[in-house]
Amino acid sequence: MLQYSIGAANKNIMLMIWIFILAGAFAQSAKDIGAIDATVNLTLLLLPDNLLLAGIFLAACFISLSIGTSVGTIVALAPVVAGIAEKTDMNLAFMTAIVVGGAFFGDNLSFISDTTIAATRTQGCAMRDKFRVNFMIALPAALVVLGYYIFRGTDVMTTHDIQSVEWVKVLPYLVVLGTAIAGMNVALVLILGIAATGMIGLLTGSISLFDWLSSMGTGITGMGELIIITLMAGGMLELIRFNGGVDYIILKLTKHISSKRGAELCIAALVSIANFCTANNTIAIITVGPLANDIATRYKVDKRKSASILDTFSCVIQGIIPYGAQMLIAAKLASLSPLSIIEYLYYPATIGVFALLSILLRYPRRYS
Repeated sequence: MLQYSIGAANKNIMLMIWIFILAGAFAQSAKDIGAIDATVNLTLLLLPDNLLLAGIFLAACFISLSIGTSVGTIVALAPVVAGIAEKTDMNLAFMTAIVVGGAFFGDNLSFISDTTIAATRTQGCAMRDKFRVNFMIALPAALVVLGYYIFRGTDVMTTHDIQSVEWVKVLPYLVVLGTAIAGMNVALVLILGIAATGMIGLLTGSISLFDWLSSMGTGITGMGELIIITLMAGGMLELIRFNGGVDYIILKLTKHISSKRGAELCIAALVSIANFCTANNTIAIITVGPLANDIATRYKVDKRKSASILDTFSCVIQGIIPYGAQMLIAAKLASLSPLSIIEYLYYPATIGVFALLSILLRYPRRYS
C-alpha cells in the first residue's frame, strides 16, 4: 500500500492533476461565457467545409510544434472541435482524434518538447541533428494523414447556420494560444486563460462574478473521475516498477541483439514497454535512455538515430494508450470514452509504421 501511494503521489502525477483542474475550470468557464461558440463560428467562417478536417489537423500540428506540448494543444483545441463536430454532424471521436494526432506531431518534433530534450540529452546529440532524422520520418507520415483528411473532407458540410462571430469572446482562446506559443508553462497559460474568461464574461455581461466562480467549480468537479483514474494508474504502474517488471523485460530484450538493426529494434521495444508501464513518454525516455545509449555505442548505432527512435516510439505509444494524460484529458473535454477515440488515431499509427520501416529499411540512409 505504501509503494502504491508513492506512485500515486509522484510529482509528474501531481503536475498532471493540477493541469486537469485548471483545464476543467478553463473549459467550463469558456463554454459558459460563449467563448467556445464564438471560436467555433470563427473557425467555420474562415475554413471552407472541404478543408475543415485538414485545417484542424494543421492547426494542431502547428500549435504543438510551437509550444512543445501535446497536452496544451489538446486543452486548447478539443472543446472547439467538439463544437465543430456538433455543427457539421461529424463523428465526435473522429474529430477529437484529429486534434490528438496533430498534437503528437509537434510533441515529437518541437525543440522545446520535454521528449526532445530528454532524448537528445540521454543520447548525447544535438537537437537540430535529432530533428533532421525525425523530420524525415514524421513529415511523410503527416503528409499521408493530411492527404486522407483532405479526401475525407469532401463529404463535410455545415449543417447549422453560422451565427455572427462575437469577436471579443474569442479573446480567451487567443490568450491561451498566444501565451502557449510564446513558451509559457501550461499551468500559467491556463491560469491566464481562466482570468481572460472572467474579464470578458463580466465586461460583456455574459456571466456574473458568482456564476463565473460556480462555473469554474463545476469544471473542476467534472474532472474528479479523471483525477481518480490518474492516481490509481500512477500507483499501479509504480507497483509494476517496484516489483521488477520493467527490469525483467529489459533484461530479456537485451539478450537477443545481434546486429545494428536488432539494436535499433531493441531500443524501440524498450522505450515502448517503458511507456506502457509509466504512461509518460518523457519518463519512459529518461528511464531507458542510458541503456539505449549503451546499446547504441556497442552496436555502432548513430546517436541521432537512437534519439529519434526513443522520441518517436514513446510518442506513438503515448498517443494510443487510453490511460495516458493526453487521451484522458481529450476524452474528458469531449465527453467521450478514451477507447472510442483510439480507433481514429491515424497519425500515431501511421508514424509508428513509418518509424518501424525506417529501422527495417535502414532509412534515412545517412543516419543508418
